[in-house]
Amino acid sequence: MAIDRLTEQITFLLEIDKLKNVQRRTYLVEGNRRENSAEHSWHVAVMAMLLAEHAAQPVELKRVLQMLLVHDIVEVDAGDTYCYDPQGEQDKEKRERQAADRLFGLLPADQGRHFRELWEEFDARQTAESRFANACDRLLPMMHNYYSGGISWKEHSISSAQVYERNGCISEGSKEMWEIAAELIRKGVAEGLLCS
Repeated sequence: MAIDRLTEQITFLLEIDKLKNVQRRTYLVEGNRRENSAEHSWHVAVMAMLLAEHAAQPVELKRVLQMLLVHDIVEVDAGDTYCYDPQGEQDKEKRERQAADRLFGLLPADQGRHFRELWEEFDARQTAESRFANACDRLLPMMHNYYSGGISWKEHSISSAQVYERNGCISEGSKEMWEIAAELIRKGVAEGLLCS
């Protein structure tokens, strides 16, 4: 029984290694290449550890970190849907639910349920932990976009209105982080990185 459980866990670990091959639209700060989803998950988890003191409400950091490490695993099957792609958004939920069924189904039942709960909690943004996790998940790509010289924003002719609409929920997780985000948008417009 223990060997079967370990085999399922190892199978899952090998399967999520594929997350390293999922390219995002966000460039690294140096602007020399796009980041992959595994790099993003690591970076946003470190961000949450550093910035937890700025959460709008007290949070259980362990749960925040678990959500951030799990939230993009579905991209192994579903791919990364660019947040400013209305066509990709049309079937995103269906693709990601199917991916969650398959990927979390590889785990022993108790762990599969736990990972699925974390993933769903992150998406629902109903808890203090999920709101803060989402704030981190939204702010980090904005930082990448701004500090890489707006490469991705310019490639896709992204407007400040689109960025405000997409990222306004940062304020639910942290007022201070939203102030940083809003300043990046203002500077992005002033510097020609975003369409006004």
